[in-house]
Formats: sequence, C-alpha cells, structure tokens
Amino acid sequence: MNFFRTTLLLAAMTGLFMAIGYLLGGSGGMMIAFIFALGMNLFSYWNSDKMVLRMHNAMEVDAHSAPEYYEIVEKLAQSAGLPMPKVYVINSDQPNAFATGRSPQHAAVAASTGLLNRLTYEEVAGVMAHELAHIKNYDILTMTVTATFAGAISMLANFALFFGGSRDREGGGLGIIGTIALMILAPLAASIVQMAISRTREYEADKVGAEICGQPMWLASALAKIANAAGRTANVTAEQHPETAHMFIINPLSGQKMDNLFSTHPDTQNRIDALQSLQSEWYGGQSPLKVSSGATLGASQRRGQMQQDAGSDGPWGGGAARKDDNQPGPWG
Repeated sequence: MNFFRTTLLLAAMTGLFMAIGYLLGGSGGMMIAFIFALGMNLFSYWNSDKMVLRMHNAMEVDAHSAPEYYEIVEKLAQSAGLPMPKVYVINSDQPNAFATGRSPQHAAVAASTGLLNRLTYEEVAGVMAHELAHIKNYDILTMTVTATFAGAISMLANFALFFGGSRDREGGGLGIIGTIALMILAPLAASIVQMAISRTREYEADKVGAEICGQPMWLASALAKIANAAGRTANVTAEQHPETAHMFIINPLSGQKMDNLFSTHPDTQNRIDALQSLQSEWYGGQSPLKVSSGATLGASQRRGQMQQDAGSDGPWGGGAARKDDNQPGPWG
C-alpha cells in the first residue's frame, strides 16, 4: 500500500510537471519537463533527505554531544523495532521536529533546539515517537519526495512570466492572464497534494507514536506546548523553504485555527482530543488528563501524570529518569 501510494504520488507530480511544461513550451516543453521529472524522481529517491536536512542547516549529533536526546531516540527505536536513525539538531527557537529518509534503514530524525529546551524528557519522547512512526509507516519517502517536487513546481511556475512573455511576443503563449493564473494555480495544486498527504498521515503517526512510547498523553502535552509557541516564534529557514512545511510535526509557517483544506496539518486540538480518547480507551475508560492547545499542563498536573505513568509499559518500563520541571532542557 505504501509503495502504491508513493508511486501514485510520483505519477501525479510528474503529470503536473509535464502539464506546466506543455503550457510553457508546447509539446517540446512537455518532453523537456518529462525528462527533467524522471531525473528528479531518481534524484529525490536517493538525495531528497540530504537536501531537506541541508536546507534547515541540521547538525548531526550522537550519544556524546546530545546524550539525553540520543538516548530517547535509541530507546524508542528499539521499542518500535526500527534501526537506529541518524539524529540531528536544528538551531531554531521554534519548537518543532521532522523525520526524513527513503526507508527505515536510511532514515533521520531532527528536532529543534527550541523543542529540546522547552519540553520535558517525556514530551520529547512523545514527539520523537511520532517521528519514528512516520519512519515505520514509510511516510518519510512520500513526504520528502513531495517537498522536492513542490519546490521544483513552484520554481517552474515562477519562470512562467518570463517564458510566457517571450511566447506572447511571438504571437502565442498563455497570455498575461493565463501566465498569472499558472503562476498561482501550479504551486497551489502542489500545495494541495502536500496538505492531503500530511493531514492523512499525522493522525496515524500520532496513534502509532503513542503505541511506541506507551503514553498518548506525552505527545498530547507536547503538541499543546509546541502549538502554543510555534505561532509566536518564527522559523526563518522554514519560511525560506515553505515546501518542507508538511514534514514538521506542527506547521512551522503559521498557526492554523481551522481543520480545513488549506491547512498543512490537522487542527492541533483535534489531534490532542484523539490522543485523549486513546488514553481513555487504553486505561480502562478512566477520564484522561485534559489538555488544550491554548494551555500546557501545569507543573503539579505533570508530576501527577508522571506518577501515573511510572507503572506503565513502554520503553521506560517501571520508570525512566525524570526531569524536574525547573531544570533546563538538554540544550539549556
């Protein structure tokens, strides 16, 4: 199913690329776009993960340079039955994270310094479990290739004004209205594909991530904190490369208030509600600790939740090293 979904995505993006080529250069333009798209498919499969990490100036870390963060990923990878991915840090105050790669054997996870500083040990575990769920579900190839194609389509559409204007002078072409429409509609079509892919996979990754770490509320609390801070903290690199926005756990460009067609991510409160329902289902119908995207768990509530978690299953079994609420994050 994942192979079919990726193949369908590549076919759709290639078709869109060829259509733009035809509008800009007729049959010759379509053939050039087709050849370019084939090359992009091969390049994206082997190198798109490296491109995305480079775009965001991600720095690889290990057990010596980032012991807590690396330990979290290592334990969760073992729990999920996955090979250990490469671990990266992004120097950004905005709390966020993403996963990339073409397969579980060639995967990487990246978290921002803002996320590592603001979240507790358990909340970071919830976020990284979500990212490992994307790896386990083979979402990473689909999402990374989509980012590469979306960027190329936007770039090609921006050329429309130049090429369209040249063809207008030769008596053909789209005309100024058609050219402007192409510049708007082509990136929009690519964005809709990105949104559809991201939105349909985030809920599933939340669920599988909760299964990996054993605690839905860890991710629910993390999502509330991230959403609360992300809308108020600029991610300069993401703004420069908006085609990668769908890869992050929370939209890095702007806070979205509605779960609508034009949001790269589902509404955060809807995701939190789904995780709270999962918590209630797993633990005997008990009323879960309520979290909203407008507020984070209070210190006393978090300590109570951690005490409840101490006897639970998951990679930490009967208890992991807990970080006091007043202690700085691993990068503090």
